[in-house]
Amino acid sequence: MCPTKPDSANKAGGSGDSTWREEAAAAGSLRQVDLDRGTNGWASPPGDLFHLRARGYFTGGGGKRGKAPSAAEWLLRPAGVDWLRSHARLDHVLARDDNRVAAAFRRARLRKDPTAHFLLAVNLQVPGRPDAYSAVFYFAAEAPIPPDSLLGRFVNGDDAYRNARFKIANRIVKGPWLVRATVGNYAACLLGRALTCRYHKGDDYLEIDVDIGSSAIASAILHLALGAVTSVTIDMGFLVESQSEEELPERLFGAVRIAQMEMGAAKYVELPPDEGMPETAGRAGAGFRVSSAKVVNHSRQQEHAGAKVGRSMSCPERDNGGK
Repeated sequence: MCPTKPDSANKAGGSGDSTWREEAAAAGSLRQVDLDRGTNGWASPPGDLFHLRARGYFTGGGGKRGKAPSAAEWLLRPAGVDWLRSHARLDHVLARDDNRVAAAFRRARLRKDPTAHFLLAVNLQVPGRPDAYSAVFYFAAEAPIPPDSLLGRFVNGDDAYRNARFKIANRIVKGPWLVRATVGNYAACLLGRALTCRYHKGDDYLEIDVDIGSSAIASAILHLALGAVTSVTIDMGFLVESQSEEELPERLFGAVRIAQMEMGAAKYVELPPDEGMPETAGRAGAGFRVSSAKVVNHSRQQEHAGAKVGRSMSCPERDNGGK
């Protein structure tokens, strides 16, 4: 599997013959925008904006705290972003008939497109009232994933292996001081240990559903960030954690920049009455209310405590740290 370069993928529009990925990106409910100037949309930041575990991390080398900028290329290519809402939590979106990104991938597979090998989706499930939200990021492999590679072992492994390895690295590009202090730059976290992750595996895809509502702390941080969402630009990089010197350096399989998103831009997804249960106040993450495309914060004390809450997240590599 060849690493992929970000340059052409950062363009908001395509040129020349359209590829299935361009079709998929255009089909996503959140538009693709310019990396540096775009708002209310997504772009693909280069991997070298993220500091990840470098060679020597486990032996005391590799620079400050054993981290260094990652390779600029991702292992997978961006294939679109969805910003969705519904009356219930949206699970396994790749299996839905109305998922236009998955449909573009399926059409490419049917016509035996040699670049349509595998689709990986990360579905960040955001609890709320009256509706639940999902930010879904799609990444595609244009060549076979080597089964003995770190990503190959993750894709084909069991849930215990995935939970021990699935990692996110955050980078606040723009935002209020409180959000920066809470989330932190280069904050790295094993999502499978901090939150409940559900994995849906098919022959040619893997979907990771990340239930942010499973952690009261994560929900509090998200609540804070959503209160300023239209002024926040955040980079999120996804990777499989390296846990031995032989697996270094760490590499992103994909990255996405969400630029000053509007809550009201979410596309509503109709669900049958018997599909899913509405979000309730009893869940850990159901503590914020969305009204008129704005998040209403019911606790100013929570805002004042934002930095403390952020530092209490059980992610040992926050703020470019690590063991």
